[in-house]
Amino acid sequence: MSKIAVIKTGGKQYLVKEKDTLKVEKLVAKKDGKVNFDVLMTSGEDGRALKLGTPIIKDVKVEAKILDQGRAEKIRVVHYKNKTRQHKVYGHRQPFTKVEITKIG
Repeated sequence: MSKIAVIKTGGKQYLVKEKDTLKVEKLVAKKDGKVNFDVLMTSGEDGRALKLGTPIIKDVKVEAKILDQGRAEKIRVVHYKNKTRQHKVYGHRQPFTKVEITKIG
């Protein structure tokens, strides 16, 4: 029976299992480094053995390996004011960190 957990990082919450890969907001760490996340909830995959934190569970951590640091595709942002020939266009690339969950517990 594998475990699932809800972690919080970068102002967002993610439902993860072991060997999951996900892109999270940029973390300050090197490639191939390790990082630990705080856990809000753990459970078995069938829903048994549920543990809820208030807000986090102190004795449980989720360990992850950093696979990549990068930036997402560019988006174009346009500010336009009609009738005045006024417009401004700029781009934005959001930085991210790609992690693989190695251990829950």
